[in-house]
Amino acid sequence: MRPRIPFVPRTAALSPVALAGGALAVGVGGLYLAALLLAGGEIEAGTTVRGVDIGGLTREEAARKLERHLVAAGPRELAVRLGDREGTVDPRRAGLAFDIGETLDRAVSTGADPVSVIGGLFRSGGEIEPVVRVDGSKARAALGKLAKSLDQDARDGSVSFVGGHVEQTVPRTGYALDVDASIDALRAPFLRGSAGSVTKLPSHETRPKVTAEEVRRAVRAFAQPAMSAPVTLTAGGKRFTLPPTVLDDYLTMRPDDTGRLTPKIDTKGLRAAPAVAGALNDLPTTPRNARLGLEGDKVAVTADAVSAVEVTDKALGKAVLPLLTESGAARTGEVDARRTQPELTRENAARLGLTEKLSSFTVDFEPAAYRTTNVGRAVELINGSLVMPDETWSFNRTVGERTKANGFVDGIMIYDDQYTKAPGGGVSAVATTVFNAMFFAGVKPVEHGAHSFYIERYPEGREATVAWGSLDLRFANDSGKAVYIQAESTDTSVTITFLGTKKYDEITSVKGPRTGVRQPETKVSGDEQCVPQTPLEGFDVTVERVFHTDGREVRREPFHTRYTPRNEIICEETPREP
Repeated sequence: MRPRIPFVPRTAALSPVALAGGALAVGVGGLYLAALLLAGGEIEAGTTVRGVDIGGLTREEAARKLERHLVAAGPRELAVRLGDREGTVDPRRAGLAFDIGETLDRAVSTGADPVSVIGGLFRSGGEIEPVVRVDGSKARAALGKLAKSLDQDARDGSVSFVGGHVEQTVPRTGYALDVDASIDALRAPFLRGSAGSVTKLPSHETRPKVTAEEVRRAVRAFAQPAMSAPVTLTAGGKRFTLPPTVLDDYLTMRPDDTGRLTPKIDTKGLRAAPAVAGALNDLPTTPRNARLGLEGDKVAVTADAVSAVEVTDKALGKAVLPLLTESGAARTGEVDARRTQPELTRENAARLGLTEKLSSFTVDFEPAAYRTTNVGRAVELINGSLVMPDETWSFNRTVGERTKANGFVDGIMIYDDQYTKAPGGGVSAVATTVFNAMFFAGVKPVEHGAHSFYIERYPEGREATVAWGSLDLRFANDSGKAVYIQAESTDTSVTITFLGTKKYDEITSVKGPRTGVRQPETKVSGDEQCVPQTPLEGFDVTVERVFHTDGREVRREPFHTRYTPRNEIICEETPREP
């Protein structure tokens, strides 16, 4: 159909200008009408999308053509990078697709206004960029999964020691995928569709605290010198060497708050290392008093005192660290050892008043393996006891519980007024000997107790027994000077000697008669621990300790003892049930 041209009536002759204007109007109108006629298809001729020609097609036709060709030309996967790690994104799983509708909106005429319509007469369609659509939920899910394989934590630089050598760890920047920003970042590579290119995804970066420069500094300034040669130490007179292969197990470099690597030593571990413990474990951990003996009745030093030497973990580390950056002979040092001096030394023995024998007493006994063991162990623990003025000495505290762990064995002792088997049997011989040495030394008794019935080998009224947790033998040193206890034993005897300074010229003992004599009974026992027992009468007796000074008696101190009868015990084997 031809366009209808409006009729303009002639009413008068027109001026040249009017004619020109009218002609112009008629020309523009004609062009507009012509353009409308030529735009019968919505898409301009020559329009392409990714090389797909859709010029002159209707919108529906173009849509079908683009769906066939454009989607097939899209990328199958997108190569991406996060930090130094690479991966791929499946566009379909990430919700990336070409939006055909929006793309065609770009390709069709933009409107029916004269300027747009007439302009179409003088141009061809050209290449149109397709529009990319992104499904946000799918994209976040796909990128979240990708982040698990691409994210990496920051790694500090570090220095370690292995096999006597230095090992370095290069620092690394940490990357965490910025999912939201990465959604938009995928549009361009999907649109571009070029194979072989890798897209760097947006991320949050974390810089390492310990830098590569700090690692190099630490290696140069400390680590390499530390592993360059052994260090040699002396502690308490013991000399030992620590080679790099020993030090590396306990030496580390840790960053401080500023990221600076500083050396640390596991001093507790180093102290326990065989190279160190082998030397230091031989050092005395407790002070040992000088040993005293007698030359006639005068005191002599028979063995010098030994100081305790303690090498703390802290002192060891303090000695080692400065040597690690030295070289040659400068890698030798002394560990600051803490020394504890004993109370009694060769030099102070006389000043303490340990000049003469105060007393000595011996108890003989029948030989028995258990008695020899238990008496010998108690003597070992008592020998060398030093009791300072006004101090109280305790048998139980000094000897300890009579257990197998403490070196004692089962033996015969009195329990519940009869002999029985128990650990530490026979130790009462030592207690009785100590009591008599204390008696004649003139020091003050604090706690003591006699056996329940009399034992013939002990002096009447001057004997003692002990029981862990219930009965102790204690005395207070009221002599004004120190007292030293010397203990000795054989297979058949025990001797206790008190050394010090005499307060009295002489101390004697006066025993009174037996009174209140009581007769024993006869009993039969089927107990598995039964020990046969001979009968002995019970009685009361008083012993007086008499103090003499300048040839005269100055005072008396009574000791009263009551002995129960020692019943006769006949042991019978309990018949076994059939």
